[in-house]
Amino acid sequence: MISYKEFNDKLSKIISEGVQENMIIIEGTVGVGKSSLMEILSEELGLTIFPEPVVNNPLLPLFYENMKQYGFALQVFFLNNRFRMIKEGQKLDGAIMDRSIYGDVIFAKMLYDQGNMSKEEIDCYLDLFANMMEHLPTPELVIYLRTDTEGAIEKIKKRGRECEQNTDRQYWEDLNIEYDKYFSTYSISPALIINVSDLDYVNNENDRKLIVNAIKEKLAEIRNENTSQNINTQINYKTI
Repeated sequence: MISYKEFNDKLSKIISEGVQENMIIIEGTVGVGKSSLMEILSEELGLTIFPEPVVNNPLLPLFYENMKQYGFALQVFFLNNRFRMIKEGQKLDGAIMDRSIYGDVIFAKMLYDQGNMSKEEIDCYLDLFANMMEHLPTPELVIYLRTDTEGAIEKIKKRGRECEQNTDRQYWEDLNIEYDKYFSTYSISPALIINVSDLDYVNNENDRKLIVNAIKEKLAEIRNENTSQNINTQINYKTI
């Protein structure tokens, strides 16, 4: 059983490269709208885009067909590519990423809990993860986009990525639950948690301004306070 809190506490002690200014990570379940927000923020904040390595990923369609056989290989593929993304992002004046190495453990834990990764595989993965993190900084801000599972599934169907279409609903339910669990104890960097279930920041100008302003205010708070740890803010737009 992997404890997210213990894992994050361990990583916080391992990371020794400080904070990478102007590096923003967007996290959230599959279909929540990370890529769309990444493009919006790239224009608003002048940041270089780092998309999630799912295009031309030879393992992803194989994984959705047989998670047990390809789960470990896919996780190592993502871990390696996300490690590379952070290293490349460090060389730039500003970077924004669709997922990153910092939240990669969510998928590995779920695969292990579901019996799709063995104890030996998860131990190997976690050891590799910790070793990589010794050489990386923390991002200036992580944005976690929350949504209900039904909304995420609708977006998955709409974008039509073939390998995702026949995945059992329970997988998406479980993934959404794991994301909430992870960010309930996240402590590696400042975080902004936004419930986007009722937002359409792609097509609605008011929603776009709302979410962009919230992110800009959060960045200003971080920079004014000169604080790099344990700033965790949650915004629930359903109550507005």
